[in-house]
Amino acid sequence: MITLYDAARCPYCARVRIVLAEKGVEHEVVAIDLSDRPAWLYEKNPSGKVPVIEEDSFVLPESPVIMEYLDERYPQPALLPADPAARALARLQVERFDDRLGDDYYAYRRGEPNRLEQRLAELDLGHQAFVDIAYLPWIVRAREMLGLELPAHLAAWLERAAARPAVAVELETVAALAA
Repeated sequence: MITLYDAARCPYCARVRIVLAEKGVEHEVVAIDLSDRPAWLYEKNPSGKVPVIEEDSFVLPESPVIMEYLDERYPQPALLPADPAARALARLQVERFDDRLGDDYYAYRRGEPNRLEQRLAELDLGHQAFVDIAYLPWIVRAREMLGLELPAHLAAWLERAAARPAVAVELETVAALAA
């Protein structure tokens, strides 16, 4: 069985939680307090970051890598497209996450000048499940925790995504965090 080392507030962990739920993979969760990380976590990931998954003696950190691993290990439903070029483009969008959204999201949280609202307006999601899952946690947190009004196209996209049970659970998690 897979063990997920997780923190509810972490959007990177949310990516993995959503993939596990989408694929119906049974797993156990070990909650990590990000303000008091246990020393043993650094044995699983030298950076001390979550998410980390563990299955038998196999340990894997980093949400994009975990997402790809889970998509290959549990191929149904497929999150990445079958076409190699389309898969590569999806991976590229996730690789460029910080440039496309992440850096401005965290700058906004720190109160620094940023272009988060412009970045949200520029995002075009809803075409590829892997990419959608990679971006969704920050979009939800921008709305629920930062109080930003999403552009109409993203609000509509999120409403459609919320119909998926895995996303609905993440929305509940974030709502509880924001309360």
